[in-house]
Amino acid sequence: MKLTPEQRAEIDAARGQRFETRRITVPELEEILYEPLPVLDHGFVRVVDYMGDDGAIVQSARVSYGKGTRKTRDDAGLISYLMRHRHTTPFEMCEIKYHVKLPIFVARQWIRHRTANVNEYSARYSILDREYYMPAPDQLATQSRSNRQGRGAVLSGPEADWVLNTLREDAERCHAHYEEMLNESQDGETLDPDRRGLARELARMNLTLNTYTQWYWKIDLHNLLHFLSLRADPHAQYEIRAYADVMLETVRRWVPLTFEAFEKYRLKGASVSEGGIDVIRRLVAGENIRQEDSGLSKREWRELMGILDRTEENSP
Repeated sequence: MKLTPEQRAEIDAARGQRFETRRITVPELEEILYEPLPVLDHGFVRVVDYMGDDGAIVQSARVSYGKGTRKTRDDAGLISYLMRHRHTTPFEMCEIKYHVKLPIFVARQWIRHRTANVNEYSARYSILDREYYMPAPDQLATQSRSNRQGRGAVLSGPEADWVLNTLREDAERCHAHYEEMLNESQDGETLDPDRRGLARELARMNLTLNTYTQWYWKIDLHNLLHFLSLRADPHAQYEIRAYADVMLETVRRWVPLTFEAFEKYRLKGASVSEGGIDVIRRLVAGENIRQEDSGLSKREWRELMGILDRTEENSP
């Protein structure tokens, strides 16, 4: 990820500001405020503003005035209870705003989460940079045979080289044609005075989906955790998962008690159906049970055995 001198100066100026406030601040999150956290080859995530902390969640749940004589372990216990029993509204009392730079195809997947306030860089108004995402070689994989929206074996050798070269050549050619159609430089200067340029809103349609865009994304903590539970999951697409992993670290800094409960009950926990609970009870009772007489479908059975870390070989 490269920053221009102007961008670096803008970030340094923002980080150099100090304000007197009576509002809650979180020192560990303040350490990275405004700083771009690298993702993929040209992307980043920046925390640019936030409201609330773990105490705000507890305060909302108790509808109290202040911390009083409570101890941290009391707050941790309450937050764990709220997370465990899915009492969501107290987590909505905290909000955070990110500045994200990401490939367009990741943005289109991301925007399916309709629970945030979003303002994206406008290619109708401005010219997009010549930056596009190129996957690392270990991310070039075949189509999965078992998952229609997943990846299979990693490509290598001439196959991988051909894919990378094609992606790069297509992106370069399309962006070059984009600039030619605009007949305008990044600074707004006309490239060929004898030719009229195409409107920006039309020229942009020629760009490839790995072109980088940017947006500001503001969301409350409850909906952020839902987003992260889906996008930090091992089954999520690698590129969006890379962003989710960086955002998880910002949540850990911001609301450590909530992050601990989220990790315990959501990221590393599991939801089990009524039928699954029945199977677990029968297994605990020592019953020799197979999928055929479990009442579960083959997929449900495989998922449950995965949760219990029991393969077909070592299951009863």
